[in-house]
Amino acid sequence: MTDGARARLDSPVGPLTLVEQDGAVVALEWNATGDVVRTGMLGDAVAQMSDYFAGDRQAFDVPLQPRGSAFQQKFYAALRAIPYGETRTYGDLATELGVSAQAIGQACGANPIAILIPCHRVLGAAGLGGFSGAGGVEAKVKLLKLEGAASLLI
Repeated sequence: MTDGARARLDSPVGPLTLVEQDGAVVALEWNATGDVVRTGMLGDAVAQMSDYFAGDRQAFDVPLQPRGSAFQQKFYAALRAIPYGETRTYGDLATELGVSAQAIGQACGANPIAILIPCHRVLGAAGLGGFSGAGGVEAKVKLLKLEGAASLLI
């Protein structure tokens, strides 16, 4: 569990907790417990996520500060560049970033701010691939359906 201010919300993929440090979201935790200390920025983040889950928002503009290596930072930027309702394959991102598809899969699994940094939009060449959030691939499918990318699942 990450230290910092925290805000919870219920979502179609289960209870989520956003964690803030130094004015930016640093983590999204699934099914987290513990004290909630909500800040104004976290209130905005919860409102934006609620709008997203209601189908009324396609992009987030709250500050994000995921921890990670230089490669992971490039990877997170590439994920944020995937438009709402679109997907890329592990191979697409591997080619773009000059790494292996396995490295992309590992980076997806290490994404500390899922949904806001949309790793659910990354698919395998011949299937869905994995998803590290609670609920696994079922949660990924729910997020893709929410974004209108369900035709990609057939």
